[in-house]
Amino acid sequence: MKKQKKFKDALLEDLKDPQYAQTYLSVALEEYEQDKDVSAFLMALRDVVEAKGGITKLAEKTHLNRQSLYKSLSAEGDPKLNTVETVLNGLGYRLSVIPLNEQRTPN
Repeated sequence: MKKQKKFKDALLEDLKDPQYAQTYLSVALEEYEQDKDVSAFLMALRDVVEAKGGITKLAEKTHLNRQSLYKSLSAEGDPKLNTVETVLNGLGYRLSVIPLNEQRTPN
């Protein structure tokens, strides 16, 4: 369990870097496109939220209800698109669309 804790601490430290967090979320979204496992994407989003100060700070910044954020970003969560957009905006990111045939390059 100690190694897992060290990994999580290191991940959260890395996710404080906006470029790293952007790449992390982009990869999680690409994986969702392949396997349709929304819980994995929500876990990645939760990790970034935690690294950037947590749910309470995000709730204050976005004016979303803290309990609703916990529920929306849980493994069983099913957030609406506008909630995902608001969360991403609160983290300093936005939704975007790119052509399927466009080559993706690491950020």
